[in-house]
Amino acid sequence: MQTTKPETAQQRPTGARMALLMLLYFIKIGAFTFGSGWSIIAQMEREFVDERGWMTRSDLLELIAVGKSLPGIMVANITLLFGYQMAGALGGICAAIGLCIPAVVTLTIVTAIYDAIKDNYWVWSALKGVQCAVAPIIGGAAISLGKDALTSAMPIIICAVAFVLCYFTSISNLTLVVAGVVIALVWMGVSEHGHA
Repeated sequence: MQTTKPETAQQRPTGARMALLMLLYFIKIGAFTFGSGWSIIAQMEREFVDERGWMTRSDLLELIAVGKSLPGIMVANITLLFGYQMAGALGGICAAIGLCIPAVVTLTIVTAIYDAIKDNYWVWSALKGVQCAVAPIIGGAAISLGKDALTSAMPIIICAVAFVLCYFTSISNLTLVVAGVVIALVWMGVSEHGHA
């Protein structure tokens, strides 16, 4: 799996320097990204795919697919995998720690002053504003990554069926992911047999 664009592969830092950059970049991403893990992924796409060219969208989609399929927190899994791709085990650890540092600091402060702010109208209003601003960020990431993922009839059908099942039923995400994998493998097997 190619993880960088050819024109930037020679310029990209390596080893311990890249691991340190993973720590610093993910501290920045963790500190200035609000909302769900998808808004963090949108920032990763902008920072590392669009601006730095360290990874292609299709490679990021592969990491997202693997990270969502593993137990635990999706964005932490993806961050760890991304850091590992960039700088090995140390890079993975640094990326995960970097992402967690701003959240731990912020939650420590909020916990200390929670009683004073929990019923504050201005705090409540600010959080509502953050929710409204995060929705288009997540939507933009979904559209951008979807362009690379939904390239033929089979992925579009799987996506549409999974969306309907996810939205209108209580089927677990794990079941949907496993079903998607099985359908894709069967589809590819039938297609290969048809060409043989």
